[in-house]
Amino acid sequence: VPTRSLLRAYVSSHTADVFKCDSGRADSFLTPPYACAFTNATKRGAASHLAVSTEQGTVFIWDTSKREGSNEAANRVDLDIHNNGIFDVQWSPDDTFLATCSADRTTCITDVATGKTLHRLRGHNSTVKTVVWDPQQASLLSTGGRDGGICVWDLRMAGQSSQGMTSHTSVIVIDSAHGEDKQAGRGGRRRVVPSARSVTSLMYAEGLSDRLISSGSFDGMLRLWDLRRLNPPTQAKSRKKRTAQPAAMSAFDPTIVEGARRARGLASVVAGTGPTHGLLFGLGMDSCVHTYAASTLLPLSQKGTLKHPNMNVNSFCIRLALSPDGTSLVSGSCGTDKGASTFLFDVSQIAAAAPPILPDTAGVELPGQKKGEVGCVDWGQDLLATGSDDGTVQVWRFNPEIRQRCDVEADMRWTWTWGIDGM
Repeated sequence: VPTRSLLRAYVSSHTADVFKCDSGRADSFLTPPYACAFTNATKRGAASHLAVSTEQGTVFIWDTSKREGSNEAANRVDLDIHNNGIFDVQWSPDDTFLATCSADRTTCITDVATGKTLHRLRGHNSTVKTVVWDPQQASLLSTGGRDGGICVWDLRMAGQSSQGMTSHTSVIVIDSAHGEDKQAGRGGRRRVVPSARSVTSLMYAEGLSDRLISSGSFDGMLRLWDLRRLNPPTQAKSRKKRTAQPAAMSAFDPTIVEGARRARGLASVVAGTGPTHGLLFGLGMDSCVHTYAASTLLPLSQKGTLKHPNMNVNSFCIRLALSPDGTSLVSGSCGTDKGASTFLFDVSQIAAAAPPILPDTAGVELPGQKKGEVGCVDWGQDLLATGSDDGTVQVWRFNPEIRQRCDVEADMRWTWTWGIDGM
């Protein structure tokens, strides 16, 4: 059965599968979710828990198990971690801790069982946009920020402790990882002031602790960083500051191959697995998903490009996620007059070898949220979550039987939402 047909079988109940991001009080208001992540156990099908970070600096952890009727009785844990918006949330490999990065310029490590923040990581001088756990060492992680920097952290290192929480400084810093823009400064002489380009996404290459792949806000070029060899050799009599250099980068920018007038950045990048192992998928600000070979960072040109006529990406808060089996992508999108939608793509037949095989790029549209944008998305096993500016998180479940009924029973539209084939 083609994967695209299976993607059409995802449905969402209007009552049981829509979760509200509020304080739970009678006078509370809805707050936009910024990021979401299913536990690693949920991705294996062993549990059903979802962490959602919000504009207010709180993380909600929901039990998203299937239930009948309203979800008001769903178990929820509230963690007040930051004093500003949380732009990324990631579970540790054993689901014991949460890593959260915020507009307050810090990253926090919180014990889920106790709700206590054990580590606070300080080093960025602007919003921290992305965080990733080291796949081999549970005490190591990396962050990227709007200041253009990449920081590597070791939780085993000594820091300043106060009231049960330890503050750390980074062990490795890569400044201006994706270059700098030149901007005119203030004052009579209008001096030129360099402005770093944001780091939008990070991942460890091939599960190695010493290699990071990053994307940025300026263009569609990926960079590979060998953390063992960052600085070029010092030249004799040179007083110039040594700048960290990537070990490799994309040979060309796929966001300008079709005659675009300027390069577009990448909002999110994910690594393939299973049938898509060896591939990377980047969500571009040109409203396309671009495919790269992980070994070379080489874009697979037009045959590896996914797009939908209704998908609109003009915000770096839009995320991309890959299903646990490596066959399907989900992308958020900015809203239109008709509301905000999510888009699913079948990537099971893309081959890493040239030429890539991609017979169908139309995708499936999941309507649902009513306004704003669908920014945060993530997959569990046979379910996915989408969060919108309307202050709700919608869970979609794989249910072919309900989907078939939706096609023939008119009354189902009052109870369920389902996918629509792209044209």
